[in-house]
Amino acid sequence: MEIGIDSFAAVTKGISSETSIKELLERIVHADVSGLDVFGIGEHHRKEFLDSSPTIILAAAAALTKRIRLTSAVKVLSAADPVRVFQNFATLDLVSQGRAEMVVGRGSFTEAFPLFGLKLQDYDDLFSEKLDLLLNIFEHEIVNWSGRFRPALVNQAIYPRPLQKQMPVWLGVGGTPQSFIRAGVLGLPLMVAIIGGETHRFRPLIDLYKEAGKKAGHPPEKLKVGLHSLGYVANNMQDVIDDYYPGYAEMFTKIGKERGWPPVRREHFDAQMEPRGSMLIGSPEEVAAKIIRHSEALGGISRVTFQMDNAGLAHDKLIKSIELIGKKVIPLINI
Repeated sequence: MEIGIDSFAAVTKGISSETSIKELLERIVHADVSGLDVFGIGEHHRKEFLDSSPTIILAAAAALTKRIRLTSAVKVLSAADPVRVFQNFATLDLVSQGRAEMVVGRGSFTEAFPLFGLKLQDYDDLFSEKLDLLLNIFEHEIVNWSGRFRPALVNQAIYPRPLQKQMPVWLGVGGTPQSFIRAGVLGLPLMVAIIGGETHRFRPLIDLYKEAGKKAGHPPEKLKVGLHSLGYVANNMQDVIDDYYPGYAEMFTKIGKERGWPPVRREHFDAQMEPRGSMLIGSPEEVAAKIIRHSEALGGISRVTFQMDNAGLAHDKLIKSIELIGKKVIPLINI
């Protein structure tokens, strides 16, 4: 099982934007040397996150790292030109010497739609069409394609080409059954974002994905499942709660106000800490055991990524958590 980190390049309270980016790059380097497999950068267009141009951050990280794979988490494909997305990630693949990946999705925030002059009612149609074009570009150096939302391409060569013959493109999903079926039909690996509730409830959706993939003729080994969850590792559970809960409650209460959710309550947080709860939070031993339980509940997962920088944690605490994941959690999982 591959283990990694996803970051939204959150601005640390009391820290400048340039220092926040510098510290983020330091964490990616630390993940590399600590033995983690992958580091992902999200995409948002909000004041509290610095990830509006994720490929630039990933390219900077590529120049500083040696082995860790570098990916989007997720690239909001609905609001982007697939040609430029392909070119940016193909260039990243060359810069990183074949370590680039993509997780593409529709995104859970909608600020990109008015920003780029798109209609929210086209939410799914935009994504479907742009995913089709992106996969077409990966498949063909000379592209012939037409759609509703972009001018047609006629015998159009698209460069550069990535170093990898098949750069991994994962489909990032939430809880919509059609998204799971789409990934299966296309034979794309699946990255499931589970940030609340009980993880095992996603098993029927993952079964839908695998059944759709089987019906479409894709071999089982191609139908990989990844898990993206909120997580944080410290030496003991009390340290975890003391470090993580205050910033978590502040961030998710703020987001909740935008979406009509009630304020975060401590009992809600505690429920996520239970064995079947979604949060990967605790000591190395507790977190490793929970990942194994989640994998069994979901029918086997190939990758787990921790989302840690949503709770306002200080840089030194994030560095230590990354180190514990690399040095203690990973060996316990991959015995």
